[in-house]
Amino acid sequence: MNIISLLKPKSTVSYVYDSSTLRQGLEQMKAHRFTATPVITHEGKYAGVVSEGDFLWYLLKKDAKSDLKHLESVYIKDIIDANKFKPVRITATMKDLLLMVMNQNFVSVIDDRDCFIGIITRKSVLEYFYTKEAENEIEYQ
Repeated sequence: MNIISLLKPKSTVSYVYDSSTLRQGLEQMKAHRFTATPVITHEGKYAGVVSEGDFLWYLLKKDAKSDLKHLESVYIKDIIDANKFKPVRITATMKDLLLMVMNQNFVSVIDDRDCFIGIITRKSVLEYFYTKEAENEIEYQ
């Protein structure tokens, strides 16, 4: 099965730019009530995922200031770990997705140019496998 059928396209997904300030990122996550959101560059390239934990660990640093003015001078790209949430290419298999959603709520999807094109949620992957199991047609490729 092609994973594109499970894709939530970029135009329907909330994301932040790596050049957004921490304050902007926090406000967006609060508004949408997300615990994590994809991060992209202004060129559309995938940069990583920022999570509540990233914000929390930054604020808990001894040298970090927690006033809102300071949060406007620090950028998302300064706090994300680009290796923490690896994306998949649009050519990934359902088995690849299943392994990834065991550890994260969504998987970012990129094209051959490393541009962010959307996400696939854990829920949609589980629904796919549930349906296939019910039909007794699990496909692992």
